[in-house]
Amino acid sequence: MKGRVHSLESFGTVDGPGIRFVIFMQGCPLRCLYCHNPDTWDVNVEPAYMMSAKELLDEVLKYKRFILNGGVTVTGGEPLLQSVFLKEFFKLCREEGIHTAIDTSGAITSTAAFDMLEYVDLVLLDIKAIDPELHKNLTSARLDKPLAFLNHLQEIGKDTWIRHVVVPKLTYDKEQLEKLANYLTQFSVIKKVELLPYHVMGVSKYEELGMEYALKDTEALSSEKLAIAEEIFSNKGLPLRV
Repeated sequence: MKGRVHSLESFGTVDGPGIRFVIFMQGCPLRCLYCHNPDTWDVNVEPAYMMSAKELLDEVLKYKRFILNGGVTVTGGEPLLQSVFLKEFFKLCREEGIHTAIDTSGAITSTAAFDMLEYVDLVLLDIKAIDPELHKNLTSARLDKPLAFLNHLQEIGKDTWIRHVVVPKLTYDKEQLEKLANYLTQFSVIKKVELLPYHVMGVSKYEELGMEYALKDTEALSSEKLAIAEEIFSNKGLPLRV
């Protein structure tokens, strides 16, 4: 079996604990308005790499001494599209004693996706919005699957970090932030919440690809507004990752 890999990053510091080898998988069913990797969307496009689980592990092992206190994070795109391949890969990582994480939107709740989680040490779950209509507008997908995915993580006791992008005029809304924070307090598996300020660094990629960027007139979130959002979550007793 071969995995469809978009790109590799050998020194990641923002996708889980410690220094991490980050693997970007090709293909995503979501169309997030603020996505900074639109070149990963098309599952049918020829990826940069077609690799077996062993070939991918061999690439990781070149950097093993650098990621001893970190590990491997698989992101995308949406890695759950290739759950069977990733189960095989994560099993090999475990045999090597390498910490594993997956960064996902939780948009796929298949048996294969849930089976793969047995070999994942940490899930970085992106909750795009807590309001169903806003979630649909932001992602072109329904909210029910990410919430079902989080429920499953709670059922199996899987360590989870929540990621939430705070976008001016969209998810930067005190009522919505309060609602999301309240919702998350019921899950004991949540070890950290990471509020990510919206930025405009991905705009140039859309220009290079000849794509229209839906939020081109939206300014980056200010540090002051981010601090207000973080206070809402910390007041609920949620552990923030700043």
